[in-house]
Amino acid sequence: MREIDVSLVTQAVKELVIEANKILPRDLVESIACAEKSESGEAAKSILGDLQANIDAARELDIPVCQDTGMAVIFAEIGQEVHLVGGEFEEAVNRGVSLGYTDGLLRKSVVRDPFYDRVNTGDNTPAIIHTRIVGGGKIKLTAAPKGFGSENMSALHMFTPSAKREDIIGFVADTVKKAGSNPCPPVVIGVGIGGDFEYCAVLAKKALCRPVSQRNSDEFYKEMELELLEKINSLGIGPQGFGGVTTALAVNIETYPTHIAGLPVAVNVGCHVTRHAQREI
Repeated sequence: MREIDVSLVTQAVKELVIEANKILPRDLVESIACAEKSESGEAAKSILGDLQANIDAARELDIPVCQDTGMAVIFAEIGQEVHLVGGEFEEAVNRGVSLGYTDGLLRKSVVRDPFYDRVNTGDNTPAIIHTRIVGGGKIKLTAAPKGFGSENMSALHMFTPSAKREDIIGFVADTVKKAGSNPCPPVVIGVGIGGDFEYCAVLAKKALCRPVSQRNSDEFYKEMELELLEKINSLGIGPQGFGGVTTALAVNIETYPTHIAGLPVAVNVGCHVTRHAQREI
C-alpha cells in the first residue's frame, strides 16, 4: 500500500489546469501547421497561420491560448494500492482547480445553479470529475478544460441496433454541419459509441483526450475515423467557417459494450484548441 497525501493531488491539478490552458499538445499544433500547407484558399491559409501565431504568443507570453478557459474536466485513475491521506479526494481536486484558475489568472466561468440562480462561483469550481479505480500504486490525472462554444454544439442519439454504419457517420457529420462556425473550426471530434445514455457521452469526452495523431487500435473503427474525417472535411466549412478543406483535424472514436436493445452514440465537439494535460503521481 502506498500513501499519497491529497495535497499532492491539489498541486498536480493546479498545475495541470494552467498548463492545459496555455500549452497545446504538440501533435495538435503540428496538425494545424500541416493543415495550413494543404489549404489552397488565401482566407483558409491566412486563418490557420493566425491560429498558429496565437498559439505561439500564448506560449511566449505565458497566457491562455483562448479567452474561454473552460469548465474543468478531470479524469482520475486511482491505483487500488493507493491509500489517500490528509483529506477527501474530490475536495482536493476542486481545491486544485480553484488555485489554478485563481493563481493562474484564468477566466472563471462556472455558475452555482444551471437555471434560476446563475451566480458565478468565483473560482471555476466545482469541476467535472470522472474517477476510476485501476491496478497499481499511482494516480493518473488528466485535466481537460472544455469551452462551451464547442460544448454547446455536441449531440447524443439513442440509435437502435438496426442502425447501419452510414447512419452513424451521417449523424456525426450532420452534427458538425449544424455546428458550422460556432465551435471555432478546425475542430476535433470525439465520438462515443456504446455503453448507455450517460456513458457514451463520457466516452466522447475521453476521445477528445486522445492524441489527434493516434488512431483507434481496432481496424474497423480506425477506418471509420478516417472516413468520418474525410466526410466532415468535404463539408467545406473550413477554418473559422470561412471555407476550405480543413473543417476537422481529427475524429477519435471510443467504444464500450452495450445492451442488446441499444446503440447509443455521442458526439463531443472540440475546438481547434482541444486542450488536455496529464500527469502521474
